[in-house]
Amino acid sequence: MQDGPRILVAAALAKIIEPLVRQSFGDALVRIAEDQGAVEEAVHGRLRFDVVVADLTWNDYAVEYSFDGLDVLNALRRTGRQTPVIFAAQGHGLERDHLDEAVEQPEVAGIYRKATGPRPLMEAINIAVSGGTLEESRFPPDSSPAGIPRIHSYFGKGKGATAARLAGAIASGRAVNHETLASTAHVGYDTAAKIVDYLGPLIKDRREHSPELKMTPEVVYRWSGEHARYILSWCRRNGYADIATRVTAAVVG
Repeated sequence: MQDGPRILVAAALAKIIEPLVRQSFGDALVRIAEDQGAVEEAVHGRLRFDVVVADLTWNDYAVEYSFDGLDVLNALRRTGRQTPVIFAAQGHGLERDHLDEAVEQPEVAGIYRKATGPRPLMEAINIAVSGGTLEESRFPPDSSPAGIPRIHSYFGKGKGATAARLAGAIASGRAVNHETLASTAHVGYDTAAKIVDYLGPLIKDRREHSPELKMTPEVVYRWSGEHARYILSWCRRNGYADIATRVTAAVVG
């Protein structure tokens, strides 16, 4: 009879991790979910998990702009079940925005770095199952320095909601000028024309543009593209799913 921890591994390569988890936790009930559909089915099922290990960003180009670990956390929240989450991070800079939000969430027990191998992961699972959190000295989150404004914090207050819509419209690939930006973001033309006013302060305060150079719409478009994975993630999880679907430009031969 199974009386060990109930563990959900939500990851693109969950099948690789599964045997290691089963070996380390012989009496555990282990379930894997390799895509969004499987995650939704698992978290909304009757089984209540003791810990969820989730990829912070999916290691799949076809998915990385439409689903990530923060979506997994969102799905868990919709069930009303308080479940500890360990995010598995790959360790590259593209995850930084996701990390900045992830480490502030009360359900997150900590960040596991994939490059450290399986042993720290098994230790992290054991800590989370016991109700503990991962010590940052041993499981460093590597989020942004304290003085760098967080994108999710900026989007979540004041004119940040409009800034998020504008950035999301650009990140979706459907906005190329003020007209298409206004249409995609569902804002007025005058608002779209003030894109620098909405997003320039955030870019400047994050030190992602030289203070000696003028802030222009082109700078904002470039910045939104560089942060597209996270911007689209924030939008689809915060009521702006209508602009959070990414499109790719057609190749003209």
